[in-house]
Amino acid sequence: MEQRLSILTIGVKDLKSIRSFYVEKFGWKPVAENKDILFFKLNGFLLSFFPNQNLMNEAGLERSSSTFKNFTLSYNVSTKEEVDSLFEKFARNEVKIIRNPEMTFFGAYFGTIEDIEGNVWEIACNPYIDLDNTGNAIYHKDIKHLEQ
Repeated sequence: MEQRLSILTIGVKDLKSIRSFYVEKFGWKPVAENKDILFFKLNGFLLSFFPNQNLMNEAGLERSSSTFKNFTLSYNVSTKEEVDSLFEKFARNEVKIIRNPEMTFFGAYFGTIEDIEGNVWEIACNPYIDLDNTGNAIYHKDIKHLEQ
């Protein structure tokens, strides 16, 4: 199996509201959608949103009472200025900012935002991640020396 991602599907409570959030706040354009599912083409993979219960049913899972999500989505850019510019846009668009951008002990610069259903996005400039000219993450440099 190749190490790649084709589609990341996130279960949501309100598909119509999620669509509105990503289209109006981020300025994204869906590549495919119907009343049951929504797709955005990202760099190298598709991001889709699908109602929670439908997603659980398709996966064969029983309804869970836990709302904790064990993931974040990351959007990487090449400069600190690009991170700051995005956060300025998010603030203007009233996107919930969880953590304002700041430098980390390992030299990355990032902050986090949250969409209207609690999905967390990390917006980062990370010296350990190489991006191609279209923003695709193409390589992650060695970080063993960062172990604590």
